[in-house]
Amino acid sequence: MSQTALIQVSVDEDFKKEVDGIFENLGFDTSTAIRIFLKQAVRWNGLPFEVREFIPNAETIAAMEEADRISRDPNVKSYANFSELLEEVREEMKNEV
Repeated sequence: MSQTALIQVSVDEDFKKEVDGIFENLGFDTSTAIRIFLKQAVRWNGLPFEVREFIPNAETIAAMEEADRISRDPNVKSYANFSELLEEVREEMKNEV
């Protein structure tokens, strides 16, 4: 019978909670997810996903620049939080009916 070995990884506590929640929603724990990752790494003889630098295309760059311009425009209406925006949308929907 094969012996087991321990692999330890230190991560930020908030990050661990986030990852634990994701894997729990998928029906397994983080240890199982890590074993799945390691088995896939063996199967692919490397990382089981593509690792590359994110380089946005021209359309994405244009959208980011537009968002930056909008965020700096004093004439654009802004909201203190999402709830405030949602309330306005709900009011507009009531007025349309």
